[in-house]
Amino acid sequence: MLSAYYVIRPIRDEMGAAGGVRNLPWLFSATLIAMLALNPLFAGLVRRMPRRRFIAWSYRFFALNLLVFAVVLSQANADATIWVGRAFFVWTSVFNLFVVSIFWALMVDVFDEAQGKRLFGYLAAGASLGAIAGSTITASAVQAVGIVPLLCTSVLLLELALFGVRRLTAAVAGHGPQVISTREPNDNCDTGITAKPAEPVIGGGVFAGLVHALRSPYLLAISLHMLLFAITSTFLYFQQIQIAVDTFGNDRGARTAFFAQIDLISNTLTLLLQLFLTSRLLRTVGVAATLAILPILSAFGFLALALVPTITVLVVLQVTRRVGNFALTRPTREILFTVVSREDKYKAKSAIDTAVYRLGDQIGSWAYAGLVAAGVSLAGIAATAVPLSLLWLANSLWLGRRQQQLAAAQSAKSATRLDSADPVAGVRDAR
Repeated sequence: MLSAYYVIRPIRDEMGAAGGVRNLPWLFSATLIAMLALNPLFAGLVRRMPRRRFIAWSYRFFALNLLVFAVVLSQANADATIWVGRAFFVWTSVFNLFVVSIFWALMVDVFDEAQGKRLFGYLAAGASLGAIAGSTITASAVQAVGIVPLLCTSVLLLELALFGVRRLTAAVAGHGPQVISTREPNDNCDTGITAKPAEPVIGGGVFAGLVHALRSPYLLAISLHMLLFAITSTFLYFQQIQIAVDTFGNDRGARTAFFAQIDLISNTLTLLLQLFLTSRLLRTVGVAATLAILPILSAFGFLALALVPTITVLVVLQVTRRVGNFALTRPTREILFTVVSREDKYKAKSAIDTAVYRLGDQIGSWAYAGLVAAGVSLAGIAATAVPLSLLWLANSLWLGRRQQQLAAAQSAKSATRLDSADPVAGVRDAR
């Protein structure tokens, strides 16, 4: 799934640059509108279908869109390509968040909190391997074969990802949430999978995701976490686009290769941390401390950029944030959803990962455009991100502590249910 995205991500970035940096805020606005329109449709699928079917429908919808773009781009002239490229920029921004959100929603539905701390770092490492493969394909092939064959390659990779979904859901066919036993596999080939009743349709309201995200203080705090991350990321993203335009001019192939190389460096460093650090940190220092690392790095990074506003510092900060996000913050943030209801794991999580994230993009893009129009320098824009990073830090610490409280309450409730179901439990505990 990540290979499918990273094959087309550099193409999206190049098309965004070709359409003009000044037009990016409008593209982010269009992306937000598309997110708000698609969320109720996705919630409708979740309401009516078991997870295996609504995941398949969602992935194949995006695969079909990719094929349509491949046909249109193969026939478009130079002027039409600019407008198709803008549409592709918006579509890819929607595609990215939806397919990734669906993947992680399935993971937090299948695994519990303790398993998430142990396994999510390695699952994220699998995502990084896919991202490295996708970036490598585009960086090495785009100038030789062009864009259209790469879009078709992304379709094939997305279908392979769906095959993985089918295998996983078949292994836990008809199971409810947390269907994988918390027992470690033993030497007798115990897979840890336990049989449970048939999987029910999740049901619920079409707008439940957004409604729950606004009503729950915990989900609202996760939304704020996502919002602050997106705003600060957008500041850096706009600077990266401008650097590419200033450095490579109108050489679209060189710009695409540049974006792919940045992706490749970031994903390689991310993979190393995911394999050797993420799970250890989560189990050693916990969710709150791990979630706080990226805001701390961001505060120092933006302060450094404000004091020394050079391209080198900007690129280092961009890579550091991307590595910190994918290696530490993303898997840790997913653990936050292991303690919410099953409906919220798909609906509220999807709303937060897509609409709220793109709202942050929207705020960040127009704020950036306003600051530039007012004549604020790179150093000044970086300085405005420092207090945002400190607010993000406070939010992360609160979320981590609240997640621990909710996990402890769930464990106590589960233990109470087990004791109630076992009449011998009281005698056994007394002994």
